[in-house]
Amino acid sequence: MESRLTSPHRAQPAEAAVAGALIPSPRSAADQEPTRRRTGRIEDHGMVGNLRSATLIDRDGTADWMCLPRFDSPSHFTSLLGTEEHGLWRIGPAGADGAAPAVADRRRYLDDTLILESTFITVDGTVQLLDFMPPDGGAPQLVRIVRCISGRVPMRSLLRARPGHGSRVPRLDVEGRRASIDLGDGRLWLDTPAPTVESGGDLRSEFTVSEGEDVAFTLSYGDGYDVPPPLPDAGGLMKETADFWREWIAQSTYTGPHRDAVERSLITLKGLTYAPTGAMVAAATTSLPEEIGGVRNWDYRYCWLRDSAFAVTALLSCGFVEEARAWIEWLRVAIGGHPEQLQVMYGVAGERDLPETELGWLPGFAGSTPVRTGNAAAKQLQVDVYGEVISALYEAQLLDPSLAPVVGPLVTDLAACLEGLWSLPDEGIWEVRGAQRHFVHSKIMAWVAYDRAVRLIDAGRAQGPVARWRALREEIHAEVCALGFDERRGTFTQSYGSSELDAALLQMVGTGFLPPTDKRVVATVEAIQRDLSVTGGFLQRYRTHGEVPGVDGLAGDEGAFLICLGWLVAALAAIGRVDEAEILLDGLLSTRNDLGLMSEEWDPCRGRQLGNLPQAFSHLALIQAVLALHAARGGQEPARVKAAR
Repeated sequence: MESRLTSPHRAQPAEAAVAGALIPSPRSAADQEPTRRRTGRIEDHGMVGNLRSATLIDRDGTADWMCLPRFDSPSHFTSLLGTEEHGLWRIGPAGADGAAPAVADRRRYLDDTLILESTFITVDGTVQLLDFMPPDGGAPQLVRIVRCISGRVPMRSLLRARPGHGSRVPRLDVEGRRASIDLGDGRLWLDTPAPTVESGGDLRSEFTVSEGEDVAFTLSYGDGYDVPPPLPDAGGLMKETADFWREWIAQSTYTGPHRDAVERSLITLKGLTYAPTGAMVAAATTSLPEEIGGVRNWDYRYCWLRDSAFAVTALLSCGFVEEARAWIEWLRVAIGGHPEQLQVMYGVAGERDLPETELGWLPGFAGSTPVRTGNAAAKQLQVDVYGEVISALYEAQLLDPSLAPVVGPLVTDLAACLEGLWSLPDEGIWEVRGAQRHFVHSKIMAWVAYDRAVRLIDAGRAQGPVARWRALREEIHAEVCALGFDERRGTFTQSYGSSELDAALLQMVGTGFLPPTDKRVVATVEAIQRDLSVTGGFLQRYRTHGEVPGVDGLAGDEGAFLICLGWLVAALAAIGRVDEAEILLDGLLSTRNDLGLMSEEWDPCRGRQLGNLPQAFSHLALIQAVLALHAARGGQEPARVKAAR
């Protein structure tokens, strides 16, 4: 995805030290355990969520990332980006003292849900750990149910909450079967029948489960102190959660090949939605590295207009109109009647100020620093965003004409603002930290903005200066063909005057800017595939140059961007190379972990995921690639705009 800007300001752990001691905390000899750095892989994680926030859970039953009450709240479990001292909640077979935690023998999501089932097969018997967050709109909860399938298995729970992104030890209270954790600005409540004791700032439970027995743990968040939440019914919450997800995914209209993969990606996109407003975050995490040990570590827990527009389009193509309606309403509120103040990203409730800081006390995933929160790229100029948002709005009203009264004014307001911006150099889709440029992709998307605005006005669904915008559409088209095309190479280029390529140009194929059969389009697709491919047919977004900063102004390298491979699959299918597109689609599908989740990037040499997880870009790319290939094979046609030229 995009490079994210950094700020020189650093937040210090002392700023957050409200409720308890700073990390590290002193412990008695009896309480001492080895301080382990979390050394798992990105793809070892599953996500559970409640349409407000998310928790990541490793193969060993460790919840090592949890932000409450929102996606972008400070985390309470942060060992994903540090050591075990930065907070976690592990439930699993007890094992020997000091031994490494047992790893689940198999995992899956219960059919058509976001309920994670991890199965541990031990010498004492078999147990399952069921993890979920009820999307019921109430107080955020993480529910963990231990279910014994056979035998009699000793189990252990270690809950180490460390508020403020792992910066402090909270105060704990244990009264009978309920414990509470003082966060400073709220409280966590743990309810379980398992005997629980406080030890060195942790909550520990040791218990044994027998065949047919369930033992539930429910962690509830509250923003007050005096009124505890009602006692939870874990079994009832699990049924309600399963029913919610199964009823939701049953709305999907897609019935073609790879249906399971498409539906898992649809569920994941829904899981990245902030239900109170309809905003969609780019990913559930911050600072998972695009290069192990590198500096390309960014916070994606915000709503990028581009990412969410793409996600809405993918959801629309499978029949999910309600999500589009909610996103459009969020967009209308976020813009607030002032489209001239448009930002490229916002907080999930429309916040504009997203100051970027570095959390210097965290050593980062696999030593990849800095760890960042916030995102300074919110202040960049990215011209392409106008085209992507207007295109999503246009497609939404095609499927649901009742949206036209809302969509029309949004489109014309944005198109009017773009008149003074489209000709400027910008930071582009990848949010470069180098010099602004006249990125060809940005210009093409400006053309898309006016093309869709003209179509909307011509259809009588909006009002605007259609003659002027029709002429402007032609002006942009002529300029791109003259200045963004390299006659020597016979291809479109990354920016005016450059001979470099950019995988974002693959999006040209589906916009209608030129017909897919145009020799310039075909040559550009082929050149990108040839020059930006790495092992396995995966694509770089553009060439990086190691320690020498490139177009993005950053040193270091990165993995292959999965959305780029999705674009290539769709482009090849459109230009008639369907068999080849199908082979590359298999490669894209192979990057999913055992739960069907995809991160932002892929390391084809090591066969590992890179970047934040789960990544909306990657999942929407999979959906669109599958649908494009299915349509090319003569299957159902996804909702899309036909080429006009």
